[in-house]
Amino acid sequence: MAYEYDRFEREEGGGSFLMGLLAGTVLGAGLGMLFAPKAGSELRSQLGSSISDQTGRLRDVADQSYQQASDKVSQIVDRGREAYDRARSSVSNMAAAGTSGSTGSAGTTGSTGNTGSGTGSNINVNNPGGSYGA
Repeated sequence: MAYEYDRFEREEGGGSFLMGLLAGTVLGAGLGMLFAPKAGSELRSQLGSSISDQTGRLRDVADQSYQQASDKVSQIVDRGREAYDRARSSVSNMAAAGTSGSTGSAGTTGSTGNTGSGTGSNINVNNPGGSYGA
């Protein structure tokens, strides 16, 4: 029984809340119009011009940021291409030296590399743990 009594009291308070909300809205709108510094048309035109100014500034900043980002990306792409070209030429130089079929004075040549004493190292691509030659 007590539960239903509490519920009944809470339902009555809803009407007074809505009346207070409505009174506050009307009072706030009236005070806002009373203390407004400018007429509505004047305020709208001022807001429109300030918004267009801010939009222009925002567009300029966005264009500058886009240009800076584009420059950075192209620099990074150029560096990547240079590194790729260096690695490719290095690999092709190593492949050309490895498949030339020449023999050094102290070793024999396998199908994978030049194993002479002129190169200073003996590399076996197929068997990294082992080596050819002396």
